[in-house]
Amino acid sequence: MKKLMLVAALAAAFCGSLAQAEEQKPDNEVTFNASIISDYRYRGISQTRLKPALQGGADYTNNPTGFYLGTWLSTIKWTKDAGGGGNIEWDIYGGKRGEIVKDVTYDVGVLNYIYPSNGLNPSANTSEIYGQVGYGPAYVKYSHSVTNLFGFADSKGSGYLDVGANVDIAEGLQLNLHAGHQRVKNNGAASYTDWKIGVTKDFGIVSGSAALIGTDTHAYVGPDGKNLGKNALVVSVSKTF
Repeated sequence: MKKLMLVAALAAAFCGSLAQAEEQKPDNEVTFNASIISDYRYRGISQTRLKPALQGGADYTNNPTGFYLGTWLSTIKWTKDAGGGGNIEWDIYGGKRGEIVKDVTYDVGVLNYIYPSNGLNPSANTSEIYGQVGYGPAYVKYSHSVTNLFGFADSKGSGYLDVGANVDIAEGLQLNLHAGHQRVKNNGAASYTDWKIGVTKDFGIVSGSAALIGTDTHAYVGPDGKNLGKNALVVSVSKTF
């Protein structure tokens, strides 16, 4: 009996060690993502004239230190609609994330938005620094532009405040809540508030999302006169691998 108990104890300890090893992330991790979305909304404003977009990116994370680097691209239409050129947004970012105390997280970094061949004056290219504090599923994030903001003249020092929560409500199902305010320095008419209520479902092979998105502004319009910040349902399918 004692031998059987010893074997059982050793087996349990061995299985526990395997489970812990499986849960532990590698020191260096690279992931890729791809998606199709019915309307690329950024801070509530359509970047694609209320049309679909293709998107994809890659991320590198050093898990022991929390440092990360990433890049992401999306098709867009707004730079042409603003009188320039180009049809791509290319983001490059890097930063550090971690835990301040138990259940309280932080994320700080730099994000560069690049619009190849945009031809706008001032240029649409924008750089922001950002900081985020999270507690459980909730977070508060502030982004501050260190250049002109997306082609607005004399707008260096603009800021975006983002408050939200991503709450697990069932197995593989998450509720997404967000409210934000974009302040465009020296361009008060372009400042606005946006919001989102949505859900994300992990289907295993892919993830799907649906969200009601809207703003309180009519200052952003397409060439056809449509309000690019109007309330709308946006759906997407994405894959991370």
